[in-house]
Amino acid sequence: MVGNLPVNKWRAGSIEGVVWANKKNISRNGEEVEVEFKTVTLRRSWKDRDQDIWRDEKMNLRKQDISKLIVILNKIQESLLLSGEEE
Repeated sequence: MVGNLPVNKWRAGSIEGVVWANKKNISRNGEEVEVEFKTVTLRRSWKDRDQDIWRDEKMNLRKQDISKLIVILNKIQESLLLSGEEE
């Protein structure tokens, strides 16, 4: 994704989601063809107060990973809400 510009970008507080358009050459019927596919990067940023620097964690996903992630996050949220845990 070096030098690649995002297709879309969203931010909610310290969480950011970015959609990237990627290109790859593949062989199809003995011919080199360029195909485009999209990936997603999720990032959480925070300031390390001890060292006074910004840090982040990233997770790169493929299109087919998103629905699985949504299911898992919904289960996590359900578990936390049903256990009575609150911020």
